[in-house]
Amino acid sequence: MSEAVTRAASQRPSLLTSLGPPLREWLPRQRWFAGKGRPVTGLSLVSATDLLPPGGTPRLIHLLVRAHQPDSPARGAVSHPGDCYQLLIGVREVLPPRLAPALIGRPEKGPLAGRTVYEALYDPRAAAVLLKAIRTRARVGRLRFEGDGHQRIRGGLVPRRLTSEQSNSSVIYGDTFILKLLRRIVPGINPDLELPLVLSREGCPRVPAPTGWLRADLDGVDDPYILAVLQPYVRGATDGWELALRELAKSEDFTAEARALGRATAEVHRALAHTLPTVTMGHAQIRALADGMARRLEAAAQAVPALQPYAPALHSVFEELTAFAAEGRAWTAQRIHGDLHLGQCLRSPSGEWSLIDFEGEPSKSLAERRMPQPTVRDVAGMLRSFDYAAHSAVPPAPEWATACRAAFCSGYTVSAGRDPRTDPVLLRAYETDKAVYEVLYEARHRPDWLPVPMAAIRRLSAGVTH
Repeated sequence: MSEAVTRAASQRPSLLTSLGPPLREWLPRQRWFAGKGRPVTGLSLVSATDLLPPGGTPRLIHLLVRAHQPDSPARGAVSHPGDCYQLLIGVREVLPPRLAPALIGRPEKGPLAGRTVYEALYDPRAAAVLLKAIRTRARVGRLRFEGDGHQRIRGGLVPRRLTSEQSNSSVIYGDTFILKLLRRIVPGINPDLELPLVLSREGCPRVPAPTGWLRADLDGVDDPYILAVLQPYVRGATDGWELALRELAKSEDFTAEARALGRATAEVHRALAHTLPTVTMGHAQIRALADGMARRLEAAAQAVPALQPYAPALHSVFEELTAFAAEGRAWTAQRIHGDLHLGQCLRSPSGEWSLIDFEGEPSKSLAERRMPQPTVRDVAGMLRSFDYAAHSAVPPAPEWATACRAAFCSGYTVSAGRDPRTDPVLLRAYETDKAVYEVLYEARHRPDWLPVPMAAIRRLSAGVTH
């Protein structure tokens, strides 16, 4: 493998001559691409590593590329170097029909001219290379495949790619492991590895313990890039969103599940608080928090005109939080999930709930995602998710959401020893901030879904939270 890496390195200056044109067309079409609505004007190569020999079939190239785009209005005049993305590129002379959906393009210039390049996660042989590298703790160029020595990975597990991902991509190996390949990459400790490791060492059973991971140590960068995380696959599990919609369609009661999910969430919060530092948020910190919410509202209202009539009332929600803190109220902050909703929860066939995907809200910086925050933020995210499910149903079922929200908080209270509803000012502020985020997201990515968060905006601006 090291010889292959040397050859790949020698081709770096010309590799993008081949891959640049097709990738500029292909990248903006991917669900995990963050720069929607702006063209890719150029690409720069951060890292290129051959994981299979260049002369073989398929050739497998691991890439970190930076996509350059015009600045968005939200960035203002600040210079932005472009987001860095992780790609796994397969190269063949001819693409078999089974891999047709993976096609990226056919380069016309450079070292790959005349070949076919494709998204290699569709290819079982290429996906198997990643698992073998983790199992053998391989080092390939600047890539480091590492893992928990207490968990055994057997060979021969057949890979299959998941098709329902949004911000990342995943491969399941023989219903035994799931590998999550992070797409938008930044240097530093990714909470999607950090927090599950912490929770596994604490003995918390609510989060699958990492089995292995992939990192890159690059020249000129102090912190490693965390690229992928391998965890046990919860066989037969159903994610909370699918389960909720299924029960809604049958007009079935979901409150017992919501209550159990509240208990599971509180257990995770307790374990994180026991293991990692907590801090106190006073007036200055809460004012900064509320100011950030207000700025996000202003930016969203500029981008989505439908939000503008409600902006004054929504601003009052954040102003009330600042005033409450000025009276001397303080809150405890700790590490939390950061992007909790029904789709981030798995129910096993035995009825146990697990929390997954601790990466945090993709739109926020890594530093923001790793900051201690009040646990009520996770609670607000889940309450919004129940509301989302209810208003996605035909016809909408707001009473279902009200019952589930109450059951979730009750379950949380049993495990945490405190009811998040006794902190209504902070809870409402976080729900409002989340609804504003949802409006902006749907307007950009799924306009047909915009009425769902807008219904919440109308309720929250009128002071109604249920």
